Amino acid sequence: MTQYALLISPSSNRVYADASVALTRAELAVFDRAVLGGRLGDITETVLGGARYVTFTADRLDERDVGYLANLSSIYVLFEVTGGLLKPVELRPLDRFDDDLLTIPKYPGKTNEQFTKLLLNVTLLSSAFAPEMLERTFRVLDPLCGRGTTLNQALMYGYDAAGVDHDRADFDAYATYIQTWLKRKRLKHRAESGPVRRNRQVVARRLQVDLAADKESYRAGRTQRLDVVQVDTLRSAEFFRPGTQDLLVADAPYGVQHGSRSTGQRLARSPLALLAEAVPVWAGLLRSGGALGVAWNTQVARRDEAAWVLADAGLEVLADGPYLEFAHRVDQAIVRDILVARKP
Repeated sequence: MTQYALLISPSSNRVYADASVALTRAELAVFDRAVLGGRLGDITETVLGGARYVTFTADRLDERDVGYLANLSSIYVLFEVTGGLLKPVELRPLDRFDDDLLTIPKYPGKTNEQFTKLLLNVTLLSSAFAPEMLERTFRVLDPLCGRGTTLNQALMYGYDAAGVDHDRADFDAYATYIQTWLKRKRLKHRAESGPVRRNRQVVARRLQVDLAADKESYRAGRTQRLDVVQVDTLRSAEFFRPGTQDLLVADAPYGVQHGSRSTGQRLARSPLALLAEAVPVWAGLLRSGGALGVAWNTQVARRDEAAWVLADAGLEVLADGPYLEFAHRVDQAIVRDILVARKP
């Protein structure tokens, strides 16, 4: 058996940094269960040279194993521990673009980029398609996309990204940002943005972009699709065909800063009313074997209540082992957790 030591990437958010070791251990356990064959052992926190590491043991990891682990949300450097010395293991993550795609946007309420990546990873690894993480072009939909952090992470992985959000200001801000970023990076792309009309009335606004990481891929038609619609999430099925999405990833309103709103109701503190109406719509967009991952504030909705909403929509909630270890405090009013469910 070989011991490995994972050095966690520094986080600009001190509160998240404090929780990062526990979250990394849980995420690593999900990777182990989904794509590493349960071969990792002794996943624990270890202090080496005054720095905190997550260490684990395994039969020597091959190139594909390391390929999976290179995409851990918090990984900075992976070492093989040999005779008390740390030997760096070369990491080649999926990242297609510069990380400023994720880090440039700054605005109140933005979800930490590392947590966004963790939520996407755990959702993907919970799908029936987890072993294909390194070569498949997944279709990822964020039905509460805000200003696009999840969409940008999906693009970083080389996946197709779709988003829905009712807020016009957020839609405009993201549309402006992503098109400006693509031009500044001189990436080949084609963008169309404007109103969607039906029966001579504007029913939504939509941004559609085809892009590629390099000119050769673009010319060969190996492009990624970004598709964002400004409309109520309950109308998502009007713009995306049923059974076409591999993954749905949503950061539900925390009920503190912006709350949630369900049909015909005033602003509600709990996200449960929104989820109860929206999850059946979202579930219809998932293909068989796809997965839905939701982050929410446990201070305003209990885990069993949120899980019941997902199960009632016909999804299989994953609620054992590492899936119970993602809860962490964001601030005094928010304790964030993750729920993941798979479509049969």
